[in-house]
Amino acid sequence: MNPKQIFYEKQAASILKHLERRQMKGYYCPTRQEAVATAMSLTAANTTVCFGGSMSLLESGVMDALKARTDLTLIDRSHAKTPEEVRQVYLSAFDADTYFMSTNAITSDGQLVNIDGNGNRVAALIYGPGQVVMIVGMNKVVPTVDDAIRRVRNTATPPNCIRLGLETPCAATGSCADCLTENCICSQIVITRRSRTADRIKVILVGEELGY
Repeated sequence: MNPKQIFYEKQAASILKHLERRQMKGYYCPTRQEAVATAMSLTAANTTVCFGGSMSLLESGVMDALKARTDLTLIDRSHAKTPEEVRQVYLSAFDADTYFMSTNAITSDGQLVNIDGNGNRVAALIYGPGQVVMIVGMNKVVPTVDDAIRRVRNTATPPNCIRLGLETPCAATGSCADCLTENCICSQIVITRRSRTADRIKVILVGEELGY
């Protein structure tokens, strides 16, 4: 085990304790393969699953694993052809048994920080689905909420805007301009400091770099 792996393991052990205190269930998986196995074990057969846009889900292999299962009803907005169909997918997420996503950042004391454009992803995190399962690379750990917001604005959002082909100041310069442009994807800032329903939110920390 190399020094970074040892560091991630020790850091995760502390975060898991804080998550428990905040009524969230935490897991640590050294590899993405183990994360996929854990995520699938949390997803019961004959249930409905929805998901938010997430590079972490793609890079970890969780998305492929979900799509490969024939015992799930997968609500996939990529199949929607009109804005109204997209809206219906967003609304149907609230009634899903499981909602998969990542988090833009997680603090050392177990707080989740997410910045969203439409708000559908953070809305499902806050309320609705029976459980929320997060796949979170250890590269997203930061000391404080303020650090988390800075991370999202300057580390996560610019490449996301580039990926989505959005013309925003951060896509052009690589750093946040606190913009209010039409294409801005930083409309909502949500800090999850506690789950009202115990263990509804499940955070799978992965000892690798995933997502932005």
